[in-house]
Amino acid sequence: MLHTLRLITFLTATALLSACSTLAIDVPLVYKIDIDQGNVIDQNMVDQLRPNMTKRQVIYVLGSPLLTDPFTHNRWDYIYSVQPGGEDRLQDRLALYFAGDNLIHVEGNLTPDLNPATPPSTETTIEAPKRDLKRTLYQMIADVFRVVER
Repeated sequence: MLHTLRLITFLTATALLSACSTLAIDVPLVYKIDIDQGNVIDQNMVDQLRPNMTKRQVIYVLGSPLLTDPFTHNRWDYIYSVQPGGEDRLQDRLALYFAGDNLIHVEGNLTPDLNPATPPSTETTIEAPKRDLKRTLYQMIADVFRVVER
């Protein structure tokens, strides 16, 4: 009898403790962190890609590739995965193909827009009228220190 009571207590404790691990998954009002993995790539970065860019220029725009195939050096893969606060995971994939050192082809769910619209300029140019100076600044300072001749 004592042996079966211990066994029942052990099995009950095991079942209750294993349930604690799944309890915290769907607790309301609990903060869940955003999980970012891979190279951060967005459409603005991909739009900067142009045919015949060198590998060095591509690294400047997108950063180092996440995956490089050791058997084919002409393909670079960029993968960005984000899971915002317990929601479904979103993934962006980009594969770049090179001929020698030059970019020839881009594949993936982010593709460059070859003729992107020019963004409106945020700079403002103001035309200021020129001042008509009768004397230069040097002449005005020299007049202050000029000794009057007699």
